[in-house]
Amino acid sequence: MKYYITTPIFYPNSSPHIGTAYTTVAADAIARYHRLRGDDVYFLTGTDENAQKIVRTAEANHTDPKIYVDGVVKRFKELWLALDISNDDFIRTTEERHQKVVQQIFTKLYEQGDIYKSEYSGWYCTPCETFWMENKLIDGKCPNEDCGRDVELLKEESYFFRLSKYQGALLKHIEEHPDFIQPISRRNEMLRFIEGGLEDLCVTRTTFQWGIKVPFDPKHVVYVWLDALINYISALGYPDGENYKRYWPADVHLMGKDIVRFHAVIWPIILIALELPLPKTIYGHGWYLSKEGGKISKSRGNVQDSFELIQRYGSDAIRYFLLREMQVGSDGTYSEDNVVERLNSDLANDFGNFVSRSLAMVVKYRDGIVPSPGQDGSQEQELKELSHEVKINVEKRLEACDPATALEEIWRFVARCNKYVDETAPWALAKQEEQRERLDTVLYTFVECIRVMAVLTAPFMPGLPPRICELLSLDESIIRWEEADQWGILRHGIKVKKGEQLFPRIDISQYTAAEETKTVDQDQNIDQTQAPKETSDSVPALEFEPIKEEISMDDFAKLDLRIAKILSAEKVEKTDKLMKLEVEVAGVVRTVVSGIAKHYVPEDLVNQYVVLVANLKPTKLRGIMSEGMILAASQGEVLEVLMLNKDLPGGARVK
Repeated sequence: MKYYITTPIFYPNSSPHIGTAYTTVAADAIARYHRLRGDDVYFLTGTDENAQKIVRTAEANHTDPKIYVDGVVKRFKELWLALDISNDDFIRTTEERHQKVVQQIFTKLYEQGDIYKSEYSGWYCTPCETFWMENKLIDGKCPNEDCGRDVELLKEESYFFRLSKYQGALLKHIEEHPDFIQPISRRNEMLRFIEGGLEDLCVTRTTFQWGIKVPFDPKHVVYVWLDALINYISALGYPDGENYKRYWPADVHLMGKDIVRFHAVIWPIILIALELPLPKTIYGHGWYLSKEGGKISKSRGNVQDSFELIQRYGSDAIRYFLLREMQVGSDGTYSEDNVVERLNSDLANDFGNFVSRSLAMVVKYRDGIVPSPGQDGSQEQELKELSHEVKINVEKRLEACDPATALEEIWRFVARCNKYVDETAPWALAKQEEQRERLDTVLYTFVECIRVMAVLTAPFMPGLPPRICELLSLDESIIRWEEADQWGILRHGIKVKKGEQLFPRIDISQYTAAEETKTVDQDQNIDQTQAPKETSDSVPALEFEPIKEEISMDDFAKLDLRIAKILSAEKVEKTDKLMKLEVEVAGVVRTVVSGIAKHYVPEDLVNQYVVLVANLKPTKLRGIMSEGMILAASQGEVLEVLMLNKDLPGGARVK
């Protein structure tokens, strides 16, 4: 059977982080499972490059948009390689194969009357690349749960797509196909949104020229969310490509919950208008949140470098953590402490320890030669029945895009294997000659358990089965899904070896972030925001700087803290940390140099309200006169600028 699964195409406005990685790792695990089952799988991922935010990010970095995205896309591909992602294709929306299909579809929709020219006047959120009606705004700002930033009032000639025309057809499809939008919480949310009434969608822009041009009106470029969604068929060679004929419709579009609306409303209506089959399932998973709360995102400055984590713990460990922590329909929590806890508990103690001590006993009691088993007892029978039950449940959970629960099922079997060791006590059997046959049965069962564990975990941790096969002196042909619950597959007489620990225990203290100090130090180019400075002295996790000596109210009153609106932001050339900000305070524009460049993308700071130490003596940093300090909080590798959620005028006093 064919199986087509996609991730969203990601914005390459900065390097991918651990939050971005989850969707792709989850899709990869599902794709690998279907391949193991013998399905004909096509797995697509890629990058969405024709967005206004790409232009602004490139401008902030003083480079051409194409040159900028080429560099970031390279990092995406490197990360997917490091995480053992097995995608069959990587689509870029700047590729000619994609652009031709977008122009063809746009023209077709226009010619059949589903796209028409008019004038757009309304609100636009650039970070979300989303148009909003005024009644959808919250306190005049973007209503997106993870945004809440200022929107721009746009007025320009535009083409519109008749979403409203197909509202009834979409509702009918959702009602007739209960699995179309999953999980159920997302389905209910989308039904409420659609039933509230769909407005026609503005689908072109004229205020910038980066993007795919409308072929019959080239001063217009196609709106990113019309352009981007078409990647799912352009990558297959729509309309005549063999891959399109073979794999469409998609079995699963997998994505984060924040973009379900585009995939569950705009995309299916485009397909309905084109009279094409709709995808079978649109699945919106939760977000990864920091342990302090809030989505892991570049704009929040709480991202973790994925390459660093992979280098530290290994691809399989990071894949396992990401997949195990994200429960269906819910958000997951990321912290490095949690990664280490999962690795030590589940991988080192449960999985790795069973493999290590099982093989060690085969080596000790039978010189590494797997013996021929005798008659099964009740314990062996229980293991076999459990493996069958677990395999079926894993299949059900992966079909439902729920790798976390699938892994929980597998670890039920892992736990039973460890219990089996303690119950059978081979060290005691080895002391009794009359128990030799029973010991042979137990030792053989150990090795078969290891094989079953290798098969069940193969979709989730693809680097693990080859390592297990090496310990068993077998090739990877033994990793066959249909045999995950079959026993007696291994031949007796093969020679095993103990080898190194599959998952050594980790001492978190060796990875504790170095203590960070905050000081204004012109000689070392540390800016006035007191950005973190690494020291060689490591400190325990969650240890904080001591509170400084008390000051009087008179001393505190000397500080003049004011609300400031950020008008523009750009990185300071030839520095990693420094960001140049233009801020407005009580009608006066000031320049502030801040050490936040590692934590924020310039475009995400524009129009934000921050707290400024307004009466700090100006000082020159990297040749730029800095006229104040914005306040930020930090702990370890995390830094967050203090921003206001409520509208207050620039210049308002902070008391």
